[in-house]
Amino acid sequence: MDLKLDEMEQAVRDAAREFAEKKVKPIARDLDQTGRFPEELVKEMAELGLMGIYIPEEFGGAGISATAYVYAIYEISKACASTGVILSAHTSLCSDPILRHGTSAQKEKYLKKLASGEWLGAYALTEPGSGSDAANLNTVYVDKGDHYELNGTKLFVTNGAYAKTVVVYATKDKTLGHKGITAFIVEPTFPGFKLGKTEHKLGINASSTTEIVFTGCKVPKENMLGPELKGFNVALETLDGGRIGIAAQALGIGRAALEAAVRHVKQREQFGAPLSKLQAIQWMIADSAMELDAAELLMVRAARMKDEHGTRYTKEASMAKLFASEAGFRACDKALQMHGGYGFIKEYDVERHYRDIRICRLYEGTSEIQRMVIAANVLKEIV
Repeated sequence: MDLKLDEMEQAVRDAAREFAEKKVKPIARDLDQTGRFPEELVKEMAELGLMGIYIPEEFGGAGISATAYVYAIYEISKACASTGVILSAHTSLCSDPILRHGTSAQKEKYLKKLASGEWLGAYALTEPGSGSDAANLNTVYVDKGDHYELNGTKLFVTNGAYAKTVVVYATKDKTLGHKGITAFIVEPTFPGFKLGKTEHKLGINASSTTEIVFTGCKVPKENMLGPELKGFNVALETLDGGRIGIAAQALGIGRAALEAAVRHVKQREQFGAPLSKLQAIQWMIADSAMELDAAELLMVRAARMKDEHGTRYTKEASMAKLFASEAGFRACDKALQMHGGYGFIKEYDVERHYRDIRICRLYEGTSEIQRMVIAANVLKEIV
């Protein structure tokens, strides 16, 4: 498997890096402290073509690769994890299932607007009583003849307050478990769609995380996504791709923290010499650099497998997400330690990185769920 970037992929990475350095990084701290959703950055990402990197050109995208996409997430997340996850949720969790499971009419209507950035996308699976146990949904749908009706509540919807397209999962019959779930494409203008509370979070503060309440929400018949009662498969396949995006986000946050720490220890003197001369500091740097490089390789492997259409990459996506999120967290923890007391002060970006990285071990499947997925696949492979 070729892990090197081709010319187009490198061009995407370079463009994302320049955008992150010039436009995102200068306002990242302010976005974190105010919690302001960066609508202007979303617009600029759309103008750069980042909102539809691997969406085919016929649907308004750039038609490049998932590998290019994860490097865009990585570069932007180095500057601002909130902006990174806005792009990740939009692409991996909303655009991707429509691309993979949508009808020609659905792709024509929704993908063009999503790929151009005219509309922002979101994904609604988690509920008050259903997180890791994704099959245990209480949001139900009923066939009303000329439309479907949704009733229920979704939690932790990234981009929820700004999305114009939401992929929603509901069950026809709760007693059927995962066999009763169907996916739908829902617009906030549909009658019965209502935004609930906005969550105030530990990190990724500039991203929108909301509750959505469906009360007799009318969804057109043509907005069922994929076959009826096959929504659980759509959700799991979608999460495979989403986990690579979170691996990229975690890698970006971890690298940003490591780079900040290295600059700090080169400048900060203790006991008559820079902190970088101390073996204890050097070992922390070595461990972080090694683990982040390993995480990048896992991320690229999974992305390349996604690019090989038809290849299942569930185990590889979980490995990338698990390792990157935990390696990124360790890198942020070590970076804060290397900063000493300065690392605990909001004036220093490492404090923000430390808070932002924590969610990467939770959303799109906790570390514990990833280990279950990996183990289940390994047990099937080895006979």
